[in-house]
Amino acid sequence: MHTKYLDLLAQKYDSEEKVVTEIINLEAILNLPKGTEHFVSDLHGEYQAFQHVLRNGSGRVKEKIRDIFSGVIYEEEINEMATLVYYPEEKLQIIKNGFDNDQELHEWYKENIAHMIKLISYASSKYTRSKLRKALPDQFAYIIEELLYKTEESANKEQYYIKIVEQIISLGQADKLIIGLAYTTQKLVVDHLHVVGDIYDRGPEPDKIMETLINYPSVDIQWGNHDVLWIGAFAGSKVCLANIIRICARYDNLDIIEDVYGINLRPLLNLADKYYEDNPVFRPKTHSDKKTSDHEILQITKIHQAIAMIQFKLESPIIKRRPNFNMSERLLLEKVNYEKNEITLNGKTYPMENSCFATINPEQPDQLLEEEQEVMDKLLFSIQHSEKLARHMKFLMKKGSLYLKYNGNLLIHGCIPLDEEGNMEKMMIEKQTYAGRDLLDIFEHYLRHAFANPDKTDDLATDMVWYLWTGEYSSLFGKRAMTTFERYFIKDKETHKEKKNPYYYLRENEETCRSLLTEFDLDPEQGHIINGHTPVKEIEGENPIKADGKMIVIDGGFSKAYQSTTGIAGYTLLYNSYGMQLVAHKQFNSKEEVLRNGTDVLSVKRLVDKELERKKVSETNVGEELLQEVAILNSLMEYRYMK
Repeated sequence: MHTKYLDLLAQKYDSEEKVVTEIINLEAILNLPKGTEHFVSDLHGEYQAFQHVLRNGSGRVKEKIRDIFSGVIYEEEINEMATLVYYPEEKLQIIKNGFDNDQELHEWYKENIAHMIKLISYASSKYTRSKLRKALPDQFAYIIEELLYKTEESANKEQYYIKIVEQIISLGQADKLIIGLAYTTQKLVVDHLHVVGDIYDRGPEPDKIMETLINYPSVDIQWGNHDVLWIGAFAGSKVCLANIIRICARYDNLDIIEDVYGINLRPLLNLADKYYEDNPVFRPKTHSDKKTSDHEILQITKIHQAIAMIQFKLESPIIKRRPNFNMSERLLLEKVNYEKNEITLNGKTYPMENSCFATINPEQPDQLLEEEQEVMDKLLFSIQHSEKLARHMKFLMKKGSLYLKYNGNLLIHGCIPLDEEGNMEKMMIEKQTYAGRDLLDIFEHYLRHAFANPDKTDDLATDMVWYLWTGEYSSLFGKRAMTTFERYFIKDKETHKEKKNPYYYLRENEETCRSLLTEFDLDPEQGHIINGHTPVKEIEGENPIKADGKMIVIDGGFSKAYQSTTGIAGYTLLYNSYGMQLVAHKQFNSKEEVLRNGTDVLSVKRLVDKELERKKVSETNVGEELLQEVAILNSLMEYRYMK
């Protein structure tokens, strides 16, 4: 090892005792049980449901409460304690309103502070004291540590402990302490969070999800197709920008664009008012919990048409300048007979409906009006100068990737493009052929390049980001073509079908999954592929655990738009030292319902894989890093202190 590096390290560990202490500490940590990983996917802006799953650790909180208190307190009390951990501020208020006098409340405080201290002691049993200390609320860290390390043999200090709790209550700090203990418990039941794609679109509050993730202690993200669309818009892709506005209009979520991220939509509305009227197919999907006036619906309908037509126009030049994208059949504006209002696709002519072609020049259908160009220039400027969006997109880039190898598993939102025989699909980019892992790596290379150069708007990197959204060999899209145009304008539903990549049926095959794990240098005996992206239709009997457990699909439909077809409200996955469990969730209605009824909206846990031997930190990604640190410290010992 380079002696200059060791000399620098010696400045931190400037004595033999410090080096020895750190080696002992790291070696001890390596022998702790691995922490619990929590996998979520396809959140689609459903912040409230995501928050609940995060707060209850997909059932881990109540599981630990039951471990300690089953047979000691009633089931109703277990539910109440769990809800207190999930939503401490709100639950405390409800509980306090139920007491007749201060004495009863004080007794409740004493009992529940003791219960929560016991819960934290149990939840932190596989962590070092140092890690626990970092999870504690700063203002109560000393007091909680004193209470945590109380033992049955501490009779000499019994009055000391009693006085601590009494003083907390008498000084009016009990609520703050309980709230701190609740949030500490939430942190301890899950060691690391994986978000396997699609934070954005459809649901109303992706920004709040982003804020939660930014403040989460340990998290990674595998980009979904909708996330990449937002990254692309910020990176300078006008066609990605048109897509995110169109989707927000479709789901009545333009507030995200305008109010949350501060993008002025007035120029777009003025354009829409000038050229478009009401059009049933472009009316937004309204929310049951959101009141939208008829006037607002009409405005959104016009905006929806305006931005959709701009999107279709912007797609054409990319398709023409990138023949390797193999998308010439998607030059749909050129296939329309505007006089007869019909379109010819694959040799068959279809009548068109819901037409809104007021801004189309039949001689040059992909030509933007000067007004449309000005609107898109203003929108792009606004989105690239949104401080809040910049923070969110930079975090997505920092914590995100197209795929992740973690603790022996492959996490990927969509697919690895395959042909019908199960071979890796090949794509030619800049005269070089890519497939499998190499294809995903080059996709990510271009995405990062586009993000790093937001002033370049028509280069290959920026076009490639759009391809990730809609291209045949995109690992995020995974279909032959996106039929948005057909669904708007052609009644025949045969034209609406989007043929999936063979990956989506071949992933049922164990040998295919083993081959894919090998492609990514993972052990096919131990590893799993964890997917999101495609809602699992449990209502029709589809199983999210496929290929004898090698493939796990955890998009069960957080998005309310999917729940009628999936029959559930999302899957999450837990992976601790004992193995993997898949958790299915019932529909989350409201926090108020949880507070009132103590329900967890969990339906069933399914064992995916049980470890024959309990897995240790030394067998994880974190363990690999710690082993490297130990090796470096041993080199320092030999270099500096054992001469």
